[in-house]
Formats: sequence, C-alpha cells, structure tokens
Amino acid sequence: MSICRVMPDIRSEAMEESRDFYELLGFEEVMNHGWVMTLASSSNPTAQVTFMSHDRSAPVVPDMSVEVDDVDAAYAVMRESGADIVHPLQDEEWGVRRFFVRDPNGKVVNVLSHR
Repeated sequence: MSICRVMPDIRSEAMEESRDFYELLGFEEVMNHGWVMTLASSSNPTAQVTFMSHDRSAPVVPDMSVEVDDVDAAYAVMRESGADIVHPLQDEEWGVRRFFVRDPNGKVVNVLSHR
C-alpha cells in the first residue's frame, strides 16, 4: 500500500471565510459539498486542506485524511493491529471508500481511496 496524499481536516463553521483566507495563500477551491470543502494549490495539487462543518456519515470530524492506493489493505492492517476503528470501512456516495481510525494521540484519521 502506498500513500497518495495527506491533508489536514479542519472543523469549521466559517467555510466561506476560510476559503477566502486560504485563497490569499494561493489555494483554490477544488471540491465543495456544502458540509465539506477542499482547497488545493494550483502549483502542487496534492498540497491540500479540507474544511468540514460536520461529517455526513461518520460520528466525528477527522483531524486528518490519508489517501492510500488500497484502503482495504490499510483497513486490514489496522484491524489486525487492534487499532481503535472509529468509523467502519464503507463506500460513500461521493466516490470514496474510507474508514476512520484513532491514532495513539487520540487524533482521528480518515483513511480513504477514490473509487
């Protein structure tokens, strides 16, 4: 399994203001579903930040997202290790397959692959 990208997820009730602020640093809106918005650098598209007011299908807003090439393999590794799975592996209607796991610091990591 290899990592495709890593991005911070920031809980926000100020989505538009966040977008406007980060645009000053060169980020552009690349995805917006109302409750979740991702901004990316035009010069380095894997440099991204995501803002979320809530998570549509999970119980918590994650602290970071890690996109991998094989989310099923990542899920198997985490389950076998005894890690705390916060949100089970599932396909989401917006085109990703993902699960949430809690790291040793208590941070929730959204592990995903695009379908």
